[in-house]
Amino acid sequence: MHSHPALSLTWRTAVAVVGGAILTAGIIMCVTPGPGAAAIILGLAILSTEFGWAKAPLRYARRWAHRARVKAHEVRVERARKRRRKRA
Repeated sequence: MHSHPALSLTWRTAVAVVGGAILTAGIIMCVTPGPGAAAIILGLAILSTEFGWAKAPLRYARRWAHRARVKAHEVRVERARKRRRKRA
C-alpha cells in the first residue's frame, strides 16, 4: 500500500477522515451523552497508525483513562466499605 504514491495518499486520507470523525465525535460526546473518552482514545489510536503527531496525545489520553479507572475503582471500594460499616 505505501509503496505506490497514489494508494499511499488515498490510504492516509481515509485514515485521517475516519480517525478525525471518531475523534470529533468523541469530543462532542464529552458534552453530550456517550462514551466520549473511549471515542477520543479510539480516534487517536486510528490516527497514530499513520501520523506521528497523534502518538503523544494518545499516550496522554491512555494515561488519563488509566488514572480515571483506578480512581473509580478506589471510590467503589470505599463506598462498599462504608456500606459494610453502616450495616454492622
